[in-house]
Amino acid sequence: MPSSRRAWRLFAWVAVACLLVTLLIAAKLLHWDDQLRLLWQERSVPLEQRTAGIWLPNYELALETRLVGLEDDETSGLTWNPLTGTLFTVTGKHPKLVELTPAGLILRSIELVGFADPEAVEALGDGRMAIVDERRRLVAVFRLEPDVERLDLADLPSYDLGFPEAGNKGFEGLAWNPRSQRLLLAKERDPQGLFELPFPGEDGAAGVLQALPERPLIVRDLSSVTIDPRSGHVLMLSDESRLLVELDLQGRPRSFISLFGGLNGLVEGIEQAEGVAMDAAGNIYVVGEPNRFYVFQRKAAVPARP
Repeated sequence: MPSSRRAWRLFAWVAVACLLVTLLIAAKLLHWDDQLRLLWQERSVPLEQRTAGIWLPNYELALETRLVGLEDDETSGLTWNPLTGTLFTVTGKHPKLVELTPAGLILRSIELVGFADPEAVEALGDGRMAIVDERRRLVAVFRLEPDVERLDLADLPSYDLGFPEAGNKGFEGLAWNPRSQRLLLAKERDPQGLFELPFPGEDGAAGVLQALPERPLIVRDLSSVTIDPRSGHVLMLSDESRLLVELDLQGRPRSFISLFGGLNGLVEGIEQAEGVAMDAAGNIYVVGEPNRFYVFQRKAAVPARP
C-alpha cells in the first residue's frame, strides 16, 4: 500500500476518533445523556397515565420577561399562593421576599433580616409561608400580614435541617404536600435527594426529617420542586441538567421538558433556572437568575409524543 494512502487512512481514523470524542464531550456538557434516558422512560408511559398527570411535552412557553428592579438580587425559589392569587420568590444577594403577579409584575418587597442565603419559599395553604435558608441550614415559618415590610429571623419559629457540612450544597427546593401535610425538601447534592418534614404545628413544631426512598433522579442537581395540586405529582427543576421533570406518586420520572433554547417555545433557553411553581389551572412558572421570569402553559389539542 502506498505511503500516501496509509497516511490518508490514518488521518481519516484520527479525524473520526476526534469527532466521536467531541460528540461525547458535547453530549456530556449539554446533558444529552440525561435527556435521552428520560425520553426512553417517557415513551413507556400509557396514555391514561399521561392525561392523569402533568405531561410536560404538552407545555410550551407563553411568557418570558424580566422582573424589573431585581437585576442585582438573584431570584431563587418560587411559590404560588392560592389565597392571594400571586407568586412569591426570594432573593439571595440582598435577602428579600418578593410578591409578584402571574405576569411577573412586582407588587411588594419584604426585607428579610437575619437571613444569610434564602433559597426557597413555599405557601403552606393555611395562610402560613416557609423559607429555607441554605447557609443557616434551617426552614422558618411565618404568617405574612398585608402591611409587613420586614421579617426578622430571630422572631420566627424555625427548624434545623441538619447536614452541617453541606455548605453551598444544601437544601434548595421546598414544596408543601397538602395530601400528607408535610414539607417536601430537595437537597441540591452530596447527597442529592428528596426529604419530607412533618410540619403541623402553628408554632412551627416539626417532626423528624425523613429521606424519601432512593430512586435515580437522572439529574445533575436539584434547584427547586413544586407539587401539582391536581395530581399530586412533583415537578423537579435542575439547573445543571437544564431540565424540568415530572415525578409520579411513587417518585418515578414520568415526563420532562428541556430548558435549552429552540425547544418548547424558548428562544435563548433558561441559563440558570432556580425556582418553579404551579397553580391550580396547571400553569407552570419558572424564575432564573438574576431576574428572568417564564410562564409555561398547556398547548391546545396537541397529541402526546408517540
